[in-house]
Amino acid sequence: MPLPAIATAALLAAALLTHASPTLAIEEPAHTVVERDGRIELRDYAPTIVAETVVDGDLSSASNRGFRAIAAYIFGANRSVRAAGSEKIEMTAPVAVESASEKIAMTAPVSAARQGGDALLSGEGRWTIRFTMPASYTLATLPRPDDASVVLREVPGGRHAVLVFSGFTGEDKVRANTAELLAWMGTKGLKPGGPPQLARYDPPWRLPFMRRNEIVVPVAR
Repeated sequence: MPLPAIATAALLAAALLTHASPTLAIEEPAHTVVERDGRIELRDYAPTIVAETVVDGDLSSASNRGFRAIAAYIFGANRSVRAAGSEKIEMTAPVAVESASEKIAMTAPVSAARQGGDALLSGEGRWTIRFTMPASYTLATLPRPDDASVVLREVPGGRHAVLVFSGFTGEDKVRANTAELLAWMGTKGLKPGGPPQLARYDPPWRLPFMRRNEIVVPVAR
């Protein structure tokens, strides 16, 4: 079954329908491509601000609950710091998920390096669901979440290895693409600086072969 759950895909569809039009591109994190090798790129990312929440459970149910919490925040479950009441925030892409387990050095794990170094699995664990905030905001100007489990923080810029793939994000496909990216990094002498992320860019009604997904691994420096 594709990951995340169907309910989460439906929420993503609603978010994109609400915040995007066919003629308006959705904002993505600013980056520069420094090397390209087939489906793999090395990218230098600028610092970003994210809204994220950590959820316990299997990946499918955790993705669903985490998405709901952050989607509610950007739709208006917040307190504006610039005016009375709440504030809607534009949807950006991608939506990312990674393991919230202890960060460990890896030579082979998706969007998750689980404790013990396994690849992305749908078993029980702790998962971080993350939305990147539009670049027009700072930590000082973002509305404050009503839900205390939603945290705003700045993510420092840095180099990341990225493998781009299309289609569904089922466990086997994600695992294989993660292994491919980590093997490529090994040939380049690059060490992972944290757990991989699974990043999804497209709404669920888009034909599978047109969907853009990515495995993203920070590079230790």
